[in-house]
Amino acid sequence: MVTTQWVLTASLCKHADYTWMMQDLNNWPTPRLLSTAARLVEHAWDEKLAALGLTHAGVTALQVLDADGPMAQARLAAKIRVQASTMGKTLSRLEAHGHVTRVTNPADRRSQQVAVTGLGKTALDQSRELERDLTNGADPGVEELRDRMADIIRMLGSARWGETMPWTTRKAANTVGPELAEAPGPPG
Repeated sequence: MVTTQWVLTASLCKHADYTWMMQDLNNWPTPRLLSTAARLVEHAWDEKLAALGLTHAGVTALQVLDADGPMAQARLAAKIRVQASTMGKTLSRLEAHGHVTRVTNPADRRSQQVAVTGLGKTALDQSRELERDLTNGADPGVEELRDRMADIIRMLGSARWGETMPWTTRKAANTVGPELAEAPGPPG
């Protein structure tokens, strides 16, 4: 209930004093810390991205299109693991800002072929710079934190999406917290 109240309060009053809620921060369970940190980083990043005509979802779509090239809208939605309607809204915003083009797929006139534009590539580069600067100063131990978060994503993502996610490194099970220690590790 406290978390719900805090989220509602935060959305209504951006600059309020949250110290009353953060007093027991060191006693929060790991999932709550991760969830809250992720939301706060995403909100801060989205505020900066808005100046570029982007959102977090838009950057994700641009990254996939930039890496994999033009593709059908449905394929892009599947790669990002969102519903087609959600991807359609994201692409409409990107298209309105000139970051992507959508044309009827010549191979299947029922689908849209999506491609990133030059303006979209420029905005993507600028978003990467914003992302690097967002948590500047949080460098001590950041590589270990990144490894732990990647492990959590692999463990929970594999269970959620029903597929094995690639493992590059693996920390001991106790480094991700007892609530995740039973999750499957890397293959072999």
